[in-house]
Amino acid sequence: MTTWQCLPFEQLTTHQLYDLLKLRSDIFCVEQNCVYPDLDDHDRADNVYHLLGYANNELVAYLRLLAPGVTYDNVSIGRVVVTQNQRKSGLGHQLLRQGLAHAEAIWPQQLIEIGAQQYLIDFYQSHGFTQTSEMYLEDGIPHVDMQLLQELV
Repeated sequence: MTTWQCLPFEQLTTHQLYDLLKLRSDIFCVEQNCVYPDLDDHDRADNVYHLLGYANNELVAYLRLLAPGVTYDNVSIGRVVVTQNQRKSGLGHQLLRQGLAHAEAIWPQQLIEIGAQQYLIDFYQSHGFTQTSEMYLEDGIPHVDMQLLQELV
């Protein structure tokens, strides 16, 4: 069973911060063999939240929620990551559902914009996102922009 915490930067413990940065580094830099500036100052910007998913006291899923104006004109979700040993278990879908629920609670009925890795288009479309750009390279990896308009449930 996965437990979830959604916290602003100031409420992260040093261990939580270390674990989330290590997870992002392990996946985005090492596994994907991509050198890029992961520490982009957005983690500690105002109205940015960190969603952490734990199983057996280990961080296994993470994403960050960004307020309008931080990376896009609208709300954004980024740095979506699941540990390698938890992939194909449905945890990625659970993570995104949690992220969308927290985004709706924090910024009700707002447009959400993401820059998705191209190979994940179907994953995001299954959650209601639509592609809004052609493919572009970001740090050498094919990406597309996508949007989701959250509505009242």
